[in-house]
Amino acid sequence: KKEKQDSVVENEESTMRTLSLLAVLLLVVASHPRNAANAHGGHRFGKEKLTNLRFYLHDTLSGSDPTAVPVAHGASTTPRPGDPTPFSSVYVVDDVLTEGPERTSRVVGSAQGLYASTGRHGLGLVLGIDFAFNDYNGSSFVVFSRNPVADGDGRELAVVGGRGAFRLARGFALLRTHYLNTGNGDAIIEYNVTLMHY
Repeated sequence: KKEKQDSVVENEESTMRTLSLLAVLLLVVASHPRNAANAHGGHRFGKEKLTNLRFYLHDTLSGSDPTAVPVAHGASTTPRPGDPTPFSSVYVVDDVLTEGPERTSRVVGSAQGLYASTGRHGLGLVLGIDFAFNDYNGSSFVVFSRNPVADGDGRELAVVGGRGAFRLARGFALLRTHYLNTGNGDAIIEYNVTLMHY
């Protein structure tokens, strides 16, 4: 009877070792790059690419056809003199992207999303915007980042994702203000973007 019990225990231990080895083997196979594609809806990712983009964003708050419209602001907000984007204001945007700084320059895409005025003591924004490009069949990258406008040129935004040709994008955008009307908030911003993507 004892020999039978010892045999059962040995069989159980052997079965557990076999199952453990199978589990490890399955993890190794599933994590292999060729098989990892199946975990992403069958998409296979090739070599990572580097893309640099340069364009101009036209953010228009004034006139009869603005591209940035205020949709909310705090009840106790006290606007700074001459500040068209007071602290706690939220704007929805559908801005035009052009090849050059002139509005008549070739349109290369659009930037849709929103930004909030988050600077209590100076102009600062937080952006959540999708930048889509005509030359890439509407593919886009996404910025979700703080934009310290008051810091001047060379400010940096984080690229946190993308779709289409810019799938899994990450990177950064360096901004330079080409034009800013402090009275009405209209601006033309130069973007120099570096993307890593698949």
